[in-house]
Amino acid sequence: MKLYSEMTVEELEQELKKIKEEYRHFQDLDLHLDMSRGKPCTEQLDLSMEMLDELNGEVDLRCEDGTDCRNYGVLDGIREAKELIGDMMENNPDNIIIYGNSSLNVMYDTVARAMTHGIMGNTPWCKLDRVKFLCPVPGYDRHFAITEYFGIEMIPVPMSSTGPDMDMVERLVSEDESIKGIWCVPKYSNPQGYSYSDETVRRFARLKPAAPDFRIFWDNAYGIHHLYDLDQDYLIEILAECKRVGNPDIVYKFASTSKITFPGSGIAAMATSLNNLEDIKKQLKVQTIGHDKVNQLRHVRFFGDIYGMTQHMRKHADIIRPKFEAVEKIFAEALDGTGAGSWTKPKGGYFISFDSMPGCAKKIVAKAKKAGVTLTGAGATWPYGIDPNDSNIRIAPTYPNLEDLQVAAKLFTVCVKMVTVQKLLEEKRTSAEV
Repeated sequence: MKLYSEMTVEELEQELKKIKEEYRHFQDLDLHLDMSRGKPCTEQLDLSMEMLDELNGEVDLRCEDGTDCRNYGVLDGIREAKELIGDMMENNPDNIIIYGNSSLNVMYDTVARAMTHGIMGNTPWCKLDRVKFLCPVPGYDRHFAITEYFGIEMIPVPMSSTGPDMDMVERLVSEDESIKGIWCVPKYSNPQGYSYSDETVRRFARLKPAAPDFRIFWDNAYGIHHLYDLDQDYLIEILAECKRVGNPDIVYKFASTSKITFPGSGIAAMATSLNNLEDIKKQLKVQTIGHDKVNQLRHVRFFGDIYGMTQHMRKHADIIRPKFEAVEKIFAEALDGTGAGSWTKPKGGYFISFDSMPGCAKKIVAKAKKAGVTLTGAGATWPYGIDPNDSNIRIAPTYPNLEDLQVAAKLFTVCVKMVTVQKLLEEKRTSAEV
């Protein structure tokens, strides 16, 4: 395939004519497909249905220590749940709080608490003239929505295959005390599927922030969400590394079972230092008497232990791995050699990140929607929804069935080619006129 950028105007015109015919074919299919969010499909949700049978009116709802899960109490979660989630997060149960169903909710509360009451005795952020967050880009739109909601200024930090630009992170954090945090999805990142390198994790642990209340918001949402049994990414455990280098309080680590059991009905958790836990519990005991212990017990009895959970995740992988591979195959067959875009090939997580030629992403997404496929909005992976290059598009392969996904992926490549060729034609015609 000849690079589009090397084609003549006549060649591009012929290519565009052929692409438009393909596009009309997809329009005739009257598609109604939604790939805008990274949701588990029905088959994945079915994997956890037996969990609903773990508890019934005949079952003893007491924990091993005698705690009655039907009653009030146990602010930070039942011991069995802390042990299970501790194994999942690779953290000591004593460093964990079990919350409700949503880790995003926990992150929101953590920012809100820092805004109104400060962190470990420091000035509440709402009383400061400026509060800033570092935001690796492309990144998770809901992270950015939280900081935007609270009026926190967001500073983009470029991502690479090894993690955020740590030279930039170290410089900014050490120089500016108004920088209070950084969003991180360290494993199988949203949307690129990258995992931080050992060096990146070690540099995070050794940060020397100007602000004593600076925190790393370490969202390990995809910690055990591997696509392959033998080819998996591994991370240095951040809390242990921070403690080892004498920087124990710098991290809040978040996780949940949302894409393990039932989104919206799972359990969320935070792992952090004992000093941070003490600070958090002062607010938490005013906010709640305890989260849903019955649901915690249900999860523990369903999985049994971390081995049960990892076996469960292999079943997830068997369902979604063919979808990722199908998208990558279709992209390669249609776009390799054209120069129209590039994409990541993650080993886990929920997304593939696609980068078009600059100035094309919004038009590609609009063309796909016009033909019946809804994608994540272009720009969503940047703070304030503004991608300065208008090039990044998040692909979410998990929710559609395989047949629909293949159709959507093929349509997507047609949209990519159409918008790219139209852009190059316009540029070449303008150049010829000059």
